[in-house]
Formats: sequence, structure tokens, C-alpha cells
Amino acid sequence: MLRNSDSGFGLATIVLHWTIAVLILGLTLLGFIMRRTEIDPALQFSLYQWHKSFGFTALGLAILRTAWWFTERSPAPVAGLGPLEHIAARMTHSVLILLALVVPLAGWAVVSASTLNIPSFYFNAIVIPHLPLAQSETSEAFWTFAHALLAYLTLGLVMLHAAAALYHHSIRRDEVLVRMLRPSYGSRRSRTLDAHENDNTAVERK
Repeated sequence: MLRNSDSGFGLATIVLHWTIAVLILGLTLLGFIMRRTEIDPALQFSLYQWHKSFGFTALGLAILRTAWWFTERSPAPVAGLGPLEHIAARMTHSVLILLALVVPLAGWAVVSASTLNIPSFYFNAIVIPHLPLAQSETSEAFWTFAHALLAYLTLGLVMLHAAAALYHHSIRRDEVLVRMLRPSYGSRRSRTLDAHENDNTAVERK
């Protein structure tokens, strides 16, 4: 099922969720590697361009994910979740969606404010124009700090989010993680449980 159901996530939500997650982790790792001073300058330039290309891809998908989040219905909370757990989960998802937009935008601002004025080649196919920002060392330093700080915050929240999902899967043994792995898993599970209850009711009546 492409769209979300009342009790499970659809294929579109799941694909966007995991694709953006992989991009975030990959971009963070690439960010660490490309800033190493001992790297060959030509290789470093290529790594920066790859980082920017995947960053723009992440931004485009984050915009799509945000639009989908606002227009698509949200499944009902997993059975057994308390009100505070549900609020915490919603807040975490909201902050992660916001950061998925803000982090690449801050990276775009770094490139735009840099006095080096290096073009951004999107996978060597097209040139992405700079944002209308003043180019100065002060502005570049500010956006570089903001980009790094927000990236670290995103990584920390992603790790916390993953740990919570694994806790629910391994300890609580509920559907929190499974719903983000199988399209509309909750819906199928609910129908199975309803069918089982109906069978039991029918047997009891006999």
C-alpha cells in the first residue's frame, strides 16, 4: 500500500524515511572524511562536491517528506504507548523533519557565503546557484558553525531515535519498529487479530 492507513505506514512514508536516514548518516561520515587535512586536494574537492550533491538530494527529499507529512494521515499510536511516550515520539519526529530541512540549508549557506565562491556541481550535471547571502569570512564562519552544530544534533537525535526503536522491538516487543519496515503492517495485523477474535467468538457461541 502506497499511502498510510489508520494503523500502519505506507510504502511512500517508509521509503522516504529510510532514504533520508541513510543520506543523513552517509553525509555525516563524508563530512568527517572530507575535512581531514592529509587528504589530497583534488580528492578533497571531489568529496566536497559529492557532499554537496547528496546534501541537495537530501534537501529535496526532506521537502517532499515534509509536504507528505502535512498532507498524509498519521497512523494511530501503537497499542501500549502511554500519552507521554506518544508526545515524545511526535516531538522527536517533528524535530527530525525540521532538522532534515535546516541542516542542508545551512550547508548551502556555507557555500554561498564562502569568499572562495566555488560553484556547486550537482553530480557534475548542473550548477546549483548560491543563496543571496553576503560573502565574507565572518558569515562563512557563522554558517559553518551552525551547519556542524545542527548536524551533530541531528546525529544525536537519530541515534536516540534508533535506540528507542530497538528498545521497543527487543524489550517491549511491540510494533513500533516493524511498522516502519512493512507497509501497513499494523493494518494487516489488526485485521488478523480481528479475524482471530471473530473466530473465537464464533466457537464460543457454538
